Amino acid sequence: MRWQRLFADLQAEFDAAEAAAERAEDASRRRVETGAVRLVDRLAGALGRPLALRCRGAGDVTGVLVDVGADWLLLTDDGGREVLVATSTVRTVAGLGRATAAPGERGPVRVRLDLRRAVRGLARDRSVVRVVLDDGSAYVGTVDGVGADHVELAEHAADQPRRATAVRGVRAIALPAVAVVRTLAPGLD
Repeated sequence: MRWQRLFADLQAEFDAAEAAAERAEDASRRRVETGAVRLVDRLAGALGRPLALRCRGAGDVTGVLVDVGADWLLLTDDGGREVLVATSTVRTVAGLGRATAAPGERGPVRVRLDLRRAVRGLARDRSVVRVVLDDGSAYVGTVDGVGADHVELAEHAADQPRRATAVRGVRAIALPAVAVVRTLAPGLD
């Protein structure tokens, strides 16, 4: 009888030690996995969710997350306007939820869709935009073109379409300085 109790006690100790080692290994594995998650992966897991961002230069930016690129986010604000945010200016994000996209899930083409290419889409659309820089300054106009490292903005009033008579000048804006590009509804902003 004593031997059976001894073996049972030893088996219980062994089982408890093994369970503790598994818990420690699981926790360690979770820490390693969490440590490898990038903000862009967390954001990609929040597609369709309303987010509140704090951005350098632009302050608070809110909207529903529509798309995530290599170095940008696209939100739609309460007014239905598109808000393109440079990921490098994001300081905090609220509203993420628990989901995270798997790293590398976006494919090689999506990875090449950088901020420069996203702004080129606005140039193609001839949308009137407000470009907010990381120092807080803002400029309104239409994107005329996007170079390798800059945006050319034809400055004009927000309530006017881009016409030669309305353009006050063309401003080159360094892409690394861009925090937020918000489309404007003519006559409403």
